[in-house]
Amino acid sequence: MIIIGAGAAGLCAAITTARAGQKVTLLEQNSKIGKKILVSGNGKCNIDNRYIDVRRFHSQNPDFIETVLEGYDFPMIEKFFTSIGLPLTEGKDGKMFPLSLQASSVVELLEYEAKRAGVEILCDCKVNGIEKNDTRFMITTSQGTKNCEQLLLASGSPAAPQLGGSDSGYAFATKMGHSLIPRHPSLVQLCSEEGWVKNCAGVKVAGLAKLYANGEYITEKKGDLLFTNYGISGLAILDLSREVSTRLASFDYCELSLDLIPEYSKEKLTNLLLDRIQNESKKPITLWLQGIINKKLIPIILEQSKCKAKIEQDLNRKEINKIVHSIKNLKLSINDTKGFKGAEVSTGGIDTREVNPENMESKIIPNLFFAGEILDVDGDRGGFNFHFAWVCGLRVGN
Repeated sequence: MIIIGAGAAGLCAAITTARAGQKVTLLEQNSKIGKKILVSGNGKCNIDNRYIDVRRFHSQNPDFIETVLEGYDFPMIEKFFTSIGLPLTEGKDGKMFPLSLQASSVVELLEYEAKRAGVEILCDCKVNGIEKNDTRFMITTSQGTKNCEQLLLASGSPAAPQLGGSDSGYAFATKMGHSLIPRHPSLVQLCSEEGWVKNCAGVKVAGLAKLYANGEYITEKKGDLLFTNYGISGLAILDLSREVSTRLASFDYCELSLDLIPEYSKEKLTNLLLDRIQNESKKPITLWLQGIINKKLIPIILEQSKCKAKIEQDLNRKEINKIVHSIKNLKLSINDTKGFKGAEVSTGGIDTREVNPENMESKIIPNLFFAGEILDVDGDRGGFNFHFAWVCGLRVGN
């Protein structure tokens, strides 16, 4: 077997296949293997998630995900990592990390185990073409022509091209007759043309983001909101971005409604502000609100609320209601994402209706296999994309 792509899925498949006694060659276009693994989890490598749920994965063919994951839960992945000498530790929300909290240890142990099992790893090996005759695949590379009886495409997606993400695997697969589901950036930052976000760049709040498309409520996510020069980022935004990317691709008008203090109900926040009013005070409203909200956000809150009060003594319930509404419904239009360069993963990919979920083999080309992000499957943030990659690798090898 030749495997194209030495990421999570390719490495796992290489080890499992070689352990079964098969000759395996692993081709990697980068100078080093596992580049995406190395940067994941801010260098700590969020390797998996303890709480695997089919609802945390997305595809146009959800039945495929259900079958692939069946019998391949977190304990099975943990067993695989234990077998290569990598104990895991649990973080927040079931996120699993190497006990060392070093992504480099994951890559180095995977590489050692692959070589120990007899896998030949060729880095700086760019694949230029693939042809299939009756029984073998002929692979033209920058290091000469290779041939094999079985071929695994684990070449990833266009996400993070700076780490080697590319469309190459799709091009080879479609040339051999496979279909593609449209791809869009996911787990990605969002862009806005509204000028006020630049003035708020660097402000980070624990908030709630609601997505509206053409005025219709779509979904919401809670977590960090980070205002930037280009728009908005943060964990809540990354979690929303899949839906935003898809909607923008359909030319929908996308707008976020941001609750900047979600832990306070509208009533509780209203009462808090009313109780703070000193009727004789001439304190400017911009200063008066600083004890409640980040001062960079105050001008836009006052602008969106159309608050007429300039000083504290001008405040009344009507003006307070306007301010509270703006704090809990700050509007931000979204016109784009940071694209594949900013994305952690990609939606879409090889149509999974053309792939056998039991062993990841093509239903069109015998002995052609797929694993990981090249397929039309993407997971939520928190280790779910890695889980799918490891499971694909194990299924191919087994």
